[in-house]
Amino acid sequence: MNPDATLTPADPIPPPQPSTMRKIFIGKDGLRAGWSLLIFIALLAAIAFCVNAIGHKIHPPAPKTAKPDAGITPLFGILAQGMAFLVVCLLTWIMSKIERRPNSVYGLGDSRKLSHFLAGLAWGVTCLSLLILTLWKTGLLVFDRRLLFGNDILRYGAIWLIGFLLVGLLEEYLTRGYLQYTLTRGLAGIYRWAFKTQHSKALGFWTAAVIFSILFGLGHSNNPGESPIGLLSAGLAAMVFCFSLWRTGSLWWAIGFHTSWDWGQSFLYGVADSGTMIQHHLLATHPVGKPIFSGGTTGPEGSIFIVAVLALASLIILFTLPRAEGSQVIGHRS
Repeated sequence: MNPDATLTPADPIPPPQPSTMRKIFIGKDGLRAGWSLLIFIALLAAIAFCVNAIGHKIHPPAPKTAKPDAGITPLFGILAQGMAFLVVCLLTWIMSKIERRPNSVYGLGDSRKLSHFLAGLAWGVTCLSLLILTLWKTGLLVFDRRLLFGNDILRYGAIWLIGFLLVGLLEEYLTRGYLQYTLTRGLAGIYRWAFKTQHSKALGFWTAAVIFSILFGLGHSNNPGESPIGLLSAGLAAMVFCFSLWRTGSLWWAIGFHTSWDWGQSFLYGVADSGTMIQHHLLATHPVGKPIFSGGTTGPEGSIFIVAVLALASLIILFTLPRAEGSQVIGHRS
């Protein structure tokens, strides 16, 4: 036997061990979730800073002594929400290329996107109308008069529908798109490592949902006229939208619901939406009684009755959105 021949062709060759640096940045499913989140948030913050600086140069903010605007104009609403949504789309696309994943996994991929969107659109205005009806019948909301007539109803109704579609797209894709997907991925890995549980994906998803729902609620705290119940209802609504994401694997039902709910409040019924009013709405109204029941300056979302309506929305999701085959908690349907 040749003493120099220590290995034969049949001997297995051990695979090369990854370097320590690679282990820090790369896991079993690619770039580790923590680094992905940091990159996304850093890029978002940098772009937001640049856009804000440019905006202040082009359109300096009004002095503090100036009177507040009568409400958000259609043009401002569409431009602001549209630009922000495009930024989120761009960043999500960049991250999909970095992570080598299809862009559709972050919530907008759905073979039934149109039917889910239209269903959400119908249920959003229906649930809101039920809340408005409750406030009106209990004397907590008074309809003063109609403000628009003729072609203006269709014109501003359509314009604001586009505006609130952009609101729904932006807020859902930002808070329940890439960020929800990626934090779910990271937390699922932690749960799998710590508890060796087969439910790690579900635990990761709902932990991420709670975190981002709390942040979503707190994100409304700077709105004029906002209230503690309004912040709570925003957080609970976010959890309802996460439930629809869990059932369908996509954001389209939530986008539809979010769109028609906001449109119904702001344009159709002319009530405050999280304390914010718009210009050119159909009806003029005002709340009556204790804000905890009427919603006060917050609008219907500040009324305690909204808890029952959100519970109803959860039941609607449960009974009308059966769990889609092939839907995954982390890998949304593409």
